[in-house]
Parts: sequence; C-alpha cells; structure tokens
Amino acid sequence: MTSGKISAAIRPSVGAIPAAEWNALAGSDNPFVSHEFLTALEDSGSVGPGTGWQSAPIVLEDESGALLGAMPSYLKDHSQGEYVFDHGWADAWMRAGGNYYPKLQISVPFTPATGPRLLLRDPALAGPLLRSAAQLVDINGWSSAHATFVEPAQVALFEDAGWLRREDIQFHWTNRGYASFEDFLAELSSRKRKNLRKERASANEGISVSALRGDDIKPEHWDLFWLFYQDTGARKWGTPYLTRDAFDLMGERMGEKILLLLAHDEAGDPVAGALNFIGERALYGRYWGCLVDKPFLHFELCYYRAIDLAIELGLERVEAGAQGGHKLARGYEPVATTSFHYIAHPDFRRAVAEFVEAERRGIEFDQLRLGEMTPFKKG
Repeated sequence: MTSGKISAAIRPSVGAIPAAEWNALAGSDNPFVSHEFLTALEDSGSVGPGTGWQSAPIVLEDESGALLGAMPSYLKDHSQGEYVFDHGWADAWMRAGGNYYPKLQISVPFTPATGPRLLLRDPALAGPLLRSAAQLVDINGWSSAHATFVEPAQVALFEDAGWLRREDIQFHWTNRGYASFEDFLAELSSRKRKNLRKERASANEGISVSALRGDDIKPEHWDLFWLFYQDTGARKWGTPYLTRDAFDLMGERMGEKILLLLAHDEAGDPVAGALNFIGERALYGRYWGCLVDKPFLHFELCYYRAIDLAIELGLERVEAGAQGGHKLARGYEPVATTSFHYIAHPDFRRAVAEFVEAERRGIEFDQLRLGEMTPFKKG
C-alpha cells in the first residue's frame, strides 16, 4: 500500500493528464482505456460541450503530485451511448420529484467493451478511489454514479465498496486453440457447419475485402468508412456519436491497434466496412456500415472475418459489441457483463437494489438457456 498523504481530485479532461502517467496505470491490454483513445474522443468533439458527456476523470495523487489512480469518468445529462439502460430509473426518480441528471458515468463513451474502470498503481487504492467518486456524488447532490462493463478482475473491488451489481449478456467468440476457421467449424454440428459455409460463400460472392492496419489506413479510407458509419449511426441512434475527426485521430494515435476491413464490389466500388480494435488478448468489433443490401455481408465482415483475424493474431476471444442474439448461431457464446451503481438516496437505492436482484436472477437463467443453444456439437 502506498504510504504518505493521498489526495483525490477531478480533472477537466484526460488530455490534462500526461499520457505516460495515464498509460502507466491503464496498461496495454485494453485499447479503450488508453490515453490515445480517450483523448481522441475529447479532441474530436465526440465528447465535450453539446454532447452530454463532460469529461471529468477522477484521480488519486501522492504528496508530490504523482498519479496513483484514475478512473475514466464523465458527467452525463442523458443516458445515451452507454449500452446499460437506466432510463426507467431516471423516469422513476424524476416522477418522485428528484433530478436524475447530472449523473457520474465511469465508462468508455459509446463502447460496450469490458475493461478496467479503476486504473491503479496499487489495488489497495480501489477503496479510496471509489469513496472519492461516491463523495463527489453526495457533495454535489447528484443522483448516482455508474461504472459499466467492469472487467471480472475488478468486480470484488466494487462489491467491497458496497456498490450495487447489475448484469447483462453479450456474445463473445472464444479461441480454443484453433489453427484455422475450418478447425473452428469442425466443432460445430453438421447442420450449423453447413449453414455457416453457405453464408460465407453468399457474402463473398462478387465481393473483395481488404484488411488495413496502422499506416496502411489513409485519410481516404477513413472517408469511406465515415460513409458506412453514418449510415449505421443514422439508423441506430439518429445522430452518430463520433465525429469524422475522431477516426483520423484514432488512426494517428493508435493505428497499430486498429484493423479496418473494407469491402468492394466487382466494379471496385466500396460497399461496406467494419472497424476493429486489437487488444493484447481480444479483438473488439466496434463499428460497421453497408451501402448495399447484400445477404450475410454483415455476418462475414463483423463475425466470420473477426474469427479469422483473432486466430491469425493468436487472440483469446472476439467481443463483437452489445446484444445480438443472432451471434449465437455463428459460434458466439453468451457471456455475462457486469456494471456497478452507487445510488445516493437510501430509499431510491433500496428500490434499485430490489430491481437489480430480480433482474440478475433472470439474466442467470437466460445465460444458462442460451448456453444450451450454441451450435457446437453436443456430448
């Protein structure tokens, strides 16, 4: 445990903290908590004024000002872009006469990927950092604080601090030492194996796909992907969360951790794209878009190519984003995701605690049921 006086503070942005100090705490496993990713969101205007995401990282420092701990946190005046839905909580609290917003959100904006939320030099500092977040809520009269997509290694830290646990389900693909996609297919039932081969053949008919990484990704490639991303964003969210500049900044600052797939038709015209981020153990599928109605192309670019890439790179798993029961038939298995919530008002906390307990029992049942529906051979 670090000795000496420790103080907590809130900073105006991740960019106000030296990159080397932040990354020394964040590590290299998860690309989304890196200084490069988070500042790309800030500097591109994807978070900040007018977005409802006000960057407010909480830090712990020693007497000399050295960074001991931090959490990526934001003041929110809405509940968009989080993928853990609390709209019902907000409605209930506001009907009772309270102000649900602003709230404190401890997360990576627009990114439903599990990762560390407490960036610590010493795990013993988890308690002081979480108490600082709770005190910030209490002192300012905010309703709550929410840490979403918390990695399993940090679950006990939040539980020890008394935060309410909530669970949901995502679908991840697991690499069981496969040498090729065919090795993976060999573990599926005959009917499912045949279906996947047919889908891949249909998706690739008349289509060529290029995989770009690092310096191979040029501004013109981001221009193409921006078209695809806008199409998906307009249909899903009304307004895309990321600005065009965000992609340029991500490419400049962390290009080697990015894998961009672009699909062209036989005439050479771009038709679709998928954006992946590379961690030390996982491939994270984040954004996709398509300008044509091509059967199974979504599955090919976002799920099957991701499996190919994970095998090639020797990664343990593919996380292909939030929700999506259709991933189950493509070899992606149900995995629990965890969030934690600090609710300031005692009566509101009791009501939320009852809700998440009942919800968690349902999630556990769903995960068991879905686990029996995977396409893998039985017995």
